[in-house]
Amino acid sequence: MSEKLSPQEIAEQGKQSYQAGDLEAAIKSFAEAAAAYKDVGDDVMAAEMKNNQSVALLLDKKPEAALAVVVGTDLVFAGVADHRRQGMALTNQGTALETLKRFKEAIDCYVRAGDALKTAGEIDMRLQVMQLLSSLYLRRFKFIDAIIALQAGLAEVKNPTPRQRLMKKLLFIRL
Repeated sequence: MSEKLSPQEIAEQGKQSYQAGDLEAAIKSFAEAAAAYKDVGDDVMAAEMKNNQSVALLLDKKPEAALAVVVGTDLVFAGVADHRRQGMALTNQGTALETLKRFKEAIDCYVRAGDALKTAGEIDMRLQVMQLLSSLYLRRFKFIDAIIALQAGLAEVKNPTPRQRLMKKLLFIRL
């Protein structure tokens, strides 16, 4: 008779599978962990597991499934004022939407993710999101918006690298 695993143990299996590159096993474990956390009433950790599952699905080139899993998790994190994870959830949604070529929705998610990460004080993570947003704007031929997004991401960096300092100087234009 096999013993029932705790949500944490199932989540750990998913993490190990993910790190080993076994995406199918990771996807399955994260889904099971989300259900197990939900069963014990931990909606926040259930949402976290859905985000992990979404990342694995994106890497497994299943953007439709990734989007279906992650939608709404940002609201769970917002409900407990966890702006860091809210921003990460919105970034995952944006990435899935961008992959699905739903660009307007992806832009909205990236903007909201940037705002949440700024609120959380996650400057480096926000910069990464703003770079994603800037790249998407460039591909949509919205050059001014791309510059503004990148400037906004760089503006908060306290100790910029030499590359970031150069980018700040190059991007300084009067609009």
